[in-house]
Amino acid sequence: MSTVSRRGASSPRELARIGDRLSFVYLERCTVHRDSNALTAEDAEGVTHIPSATIGTLLLGPGTRITHQAMSVLGDCGAGVAWVGEHGVRYYAGGRALTRSSGLVEAQATAWANRRTRLEVARAMYRLRFPDEDPTGRTRQDLLGMEGRRLKECYRRESARTGVPWRRREYHRDDFSAGDAPNQGVTAAAQCMYGIAHAVVAALGCSPGLGFVHSGHERSFVLDVADLYKTEVAIPAAFEAAAEGAEDVAARTRRMLRDRINETKLLDRCVRDIKDLLGYDGTRDTGDTAQDRVTLQSDGDLHVDGGRNYGDEIIW
Repeated sequence: MSTVSRRGASSPRELARIGDRLSFVYLERCTVHRDSNALTAEDAEGVTHIPSATIGTLLLGPGTRITHQAMSVLGDCGAGVAWVGEHGVRYYAGGRALTRSSGLVEAQATAWANRRTRLEVARAMYRLRFPDEDPTGRTRQDLLGMEGRRLKECYRRESARTGVPWRRREYHRDDFSAGDAPNQGVTAAAQCMYGIAHAVVAALGCSPGLGFVHSGHERSFVLDVADLYKTEVAIPAAFEAAAEGAEDVAARTRRMLRDRINETKLLDRCVRDIKDLLGYDGTRDTGDTAQDRVTLQSDGDLHVDGGRNYGDEIIW
């Protein structure tokens, strides 16, 4: 009789690209298990099957239990996993996603380690966010001022477009319901975007902690990436959800955001943007090969095959 532990791991050829996957799936008050290479979510209403290789990130809300076998298939297919709070608006922990190449994280570390190139990447991020303003030559303080003004403008614009009254941005970490409807929507949208960005960052093999705008947090780069699409995707979805009423704003925001992300193919765009920002041409990617590629570093930036003993060999 075959067991889950005896099934072979999926090869990169069999996996859906991160850009082609569903943005996220949010579950709460259910048990997540594995059936062959799919996930099952079981609650009082029955069992739902979820193709694991098509998930960008799985958000596990309150009341969820997940088995070891379910985690193993998620790790095999490279899906991100995040444990979140009620309404999906607080991040507690994240699971490791599939990484096949160190090429992007090395490009990220190289750009981050130099102050000049770190600022250049930050300016490029602001250029993506605000294409009608030129950040060339701007200091970091200038960039922060630009961001603050544009966010206030975005809130006012979305309030006028949807008819939802807006006073100011408020985030109550320990009491989600203390905020009004649009603030609840903005918070829910932001946390979903963080989960999606974290899944893409991990799937590409980047470091979540090496940020170019944000700093000092284990998910600084995740926050950088999520903010690229805040004014274009997240905030409009939040206001549209709030316009339908004050009840159950978080759930409506998630649904609207998920639809908007899938319609605009945001995951594919996110992958392209990260590679462009880091100046990575993909020469060291191994995602289209059948096996992982592990090398050893020698002198003169020479990379040699791993798994061999070079004690008696001259390799240069």
